[in-house]
Amino acid sequence: MDEIKPLVAEYLKSLSSPFDSFLEEHILSSAFYRIQDGQEDIGYYALHNGELMTQFYIRRSSLRKAQALFIEALERHAVKNLFVPTCDELFVSLAIDRDYKIHKQAYFFQDSGVEISVSTESDAVFRPAGPQDLPVIQQVCGDFLNNYEQWLHDGGLFVYYKDQDLLGIGVMEQSKLLEGFGSIGMFTNEAHRKRGYGTALIVQMRNWCKARGITAICGCWYYNEASKRTLERAGMVTKTRLLNIEVSLKAEKEAYNTEK
Repeated sequence: MDEIKPLVAEYLKSLSSPFDSFLEEHILSSAFYRIQDGQEDIGYYALHNGELMTQFYIRRSSLRKAQALFIEALERHAVKNLFVPTCDELFVSLAIDRDYKIHKQAYFFQDSGVEISVSTESDAVFRPAGPQDLPVIQQVCGDFLNNYEQWLHDGGLFVYYKDQDLLGIGVMEQSKLLEGFGSIGMFTNEAHRKRGYGTALIVQMRNWCKARGITAICGCWYYNEASKRTLERAGMVTKTRLLNIEVSLKAEKEAYNTEK
């Protein structure tokens, strides 16, 4: 990615809304390919594990070549799937030009900017987690996160207690691609669910981010209605989806031969 920083900056500027850490992690762990016309860089694309396309970008001056270059990239690597955020107009357009099967993967949320008040018990405490919290976090949250120690080290782990009971945890991961944005999330103790603590946690995370000049973003699986409602109650809004699109190379080749 370092070799194509200007292209990546152009791509990010072209987006109509941000995407969360789930897609960002897939992008950052992708292999990047520059597209050149002669010696001029006119675009790039990224592949995760050699078969999932996570980005495709062509500069405005070369957009007339975008459809052909897109098909060439898919065929060259025998791409199986596309991760397409709907905030990426070009990628969406190129994908729906073809008759591919579309799966709705996730909702992407951003802070509405509307202040939300939630009723919390006077003895409930929200704060950054410390090393002393790790045993109870691991006991209550199980494998919600892969490496709690690393999250603690990075300053992105928070706890929400009532007396000695851990009601839940909050997480925040600062974006490596989108300056000033941070992906937030939460896990509620199963013994304390359906009491509004999840909403309260997201509100607390929003406020923590805002106080530090960070814009909160987040996401959830498309079919997780409970998480979606919680995020919306906490003042997060969504206008962006992540699509998981199956590429049919057989259909692609037939279409290509017909067009020729």
